[in-house]
Amino acid sequence: MKFFLDTANLEEIKVAAAYGFMDGVTTNPSLMAREGLGDQVKQIEAICKVVTGPVSAEVLATDIEGMISEGRALGKIAENVVVKLPLTMQGLAATKVLAEERYKVNATLVFSALQALLAAKAGAAFVSPFVGRLDEIGVDGMGVVEDIVTIYGNYGYETEVIVASVRHPQHVLQAALIGADICTIPFKVVQQLSGHPLTDKGLAAFLADHGKVAKPASGRKKN
Repeated sequence: MKFFLDTANLEEIKVAAAYGFMDGVTTNPSLMAREGLGDQVKQIEAICKVVTGPVSAEVLATDIEGMISEGRALGKIAENVVVKLPLTMQGLAATKVLAEERYKVNATLVFSALQALLAAKAGAAFVSPFVGRLDEIGVDGMGVVEDIVTIYGNYGYETEVIVASVRHPQHVLQAALIGADICTIPFKVVQQLSGHPLTDKGLAAFLADHGKVAKPASGRKKN
């Protein structure tokens, strides 16, 4: 399973890259706005200098021609840029055109398995079901992911499933058990993945025991 970092914050990306398990980055207009970034192109260029894996950048247009035009511009920033398009009929039409032109597309704002099926048929390289937002309205987000994985397996679609809108480590665990290709994870959740109270307790005990042994040895008098 691949881990993407869901952020537009360059410092978070640099820290996560140092951990050694970050495979890519996803951004969107909301994440850009949260960082006070008005120039998306400049920020994507900066991110691509740190990240060698896929970097998703989202279009702002909602019409077919506008999405195609913006998608082409974003896709030319760097070879690893993936164009994010919303799962609308216009987005599907734009996906088909850009995919045929060999731009990689990430179909975003996906909330059903049928939407994901349409994205795969249109040629999307990635599809992003938003599990957290589904959970918030009483729908089993991970159940939708499982349906998507099953459908893609049934028909041999190569579209990769990115589990998005991740709220906690349990989402990551469930995604891995289901067999999703990727999780895109907020920085705060990334920091929670390695934590366990028994690890902290065990480490504290090891250090305490080491201290008990080391103190007498260091206090011996020389002959």
